[in-house]
Amino acid sequence: NLLLHVGSNAMWFAHIFRGKLSRVCLRYGVPATVTQASLRTSVGLVPQDPVLFHRTIRENISYGRTNATDEEVRHVAKLAHAAEFIDRLPRGYDTLVGERGIKLSGGERQRVAIARAILANAPILVLDEATSSLDSLSEKYIQEALGYLMEGRTTIVIAHRLSTIKKVDRIIVLDEGRIVEQGTHRELLKREGGMYRHFYELQSGGFIGEE
Repeated sequence: NLLLHVGSNAMWFAHIFRGKLSRVCLRYGVPATVTQASLRTSVGLVPQDPVLFHRTIRENISYGRTNATDEEVRHVAKLAHAAEFIDRLPRGYDTLVGERGIKLSGGERQRVAIARAILANAPILVLDEATSSLDSLSEKYIQEALGYLMEGRTTIVIAHRLSTIKKVDRIIVLDEGRIVEQGTHRELLKREGGMYRHFYELQSGGFIGEE
C-alpha cells in the first residue's frame, strides 16, 4: 500500500508491467465521509484515452469547472497547447468533437483533457500515460504546462515512457502488482541489474550518460 499525504510534495510513480493492465487505487480521506461530489472536486484525472463528450471543445474543457469564463477556457487551452490546433478549426472552440472525441486525433483529445484538468485545479492530480499520444515537440510543451500545474499539489503519474518522469520526487516501480524498487531517477539508474535501469537502457538505446 502507498500512503499519500495531502499537501505534501508531489509524488510520481512509474508503473512498469509485463502484459497486464495497470490499475491505480486512490484513497483520499476517510472512506465513510468521502462523497462522489467531494472526490470529483479533489481529484483531477488525465487518462491515456480521455473521455470526451459529443459537445463542443469549449464545453468539454469547461467540464473541469462549469462556471469558468470563456477567457479562462482559452487560457488553459493555451497552457495545454490545445489552442494551437483549436484555432485552426473552422468553428474553433465551437467545434463538435463527435462521440468520444472521434473527430480529434489522440494527441488532440489528450490536450483537451489536460486543459480540462488545469481548469479544474484539483489538489490531487492523476496522470495515466497523459502524453502517450503526443509527438516529441508537443510532449515537451505539455511537460512544461504540467510542471506549472503540479506546483503545490500531490501528483500521481503512471508512465512507461521513462524520459517523462526523470525529474519527479519519487519513482515506484511495480512488477505484477508488487513494489520492487523505489527512489529518484538518479538513484534507480545506479542500481546494476535493476528493473528501472534495464527499461531505461532499452528506451534510450543503451545510453545513460550523465543522468
